[in-house]
Amino acid sequence: GGCPLFTPKIQTSQTDMLIRAIVALKEPEDAYRFLEDVCTIQELKSIAQRLHVACLLRERVTYQEIARRTGASTATISRVNRALTSGAGGYQKVLDALSKNGAIPPGDKD
Repeated sequence: GGCPLFTPKIQTSQTDMLIRAIVALKEPEDAYRFLEDVCTIQELKSIAQRLHVACLLRERVTYQEIARRTGASTATISRVNRALTSGAGGYQKVLDALSKNGAIPPGDKD
């Protein structure tokens, strides 16, 4: 498992409430409803695009092919790659969970 001493850089009482709200949602439809209310369409598309980029990076797809498939800029792909390799481990947790429940293919294990 992860380090139990992880302290989020962005933790405040407001971000704490947001995280608790997300974790409280069990149904995809409820998550859609919440995110549609709380995010702009562009914010939602950007977050979804970053997750798709992370998924493809984990599958060792090239930057050029990721840009073609997702529409992300190489700067975005770079930023996601940096978060994937040396970030808080959030992408890995989510991708592992999605892979475990069959939503995405398993990533390469080094």
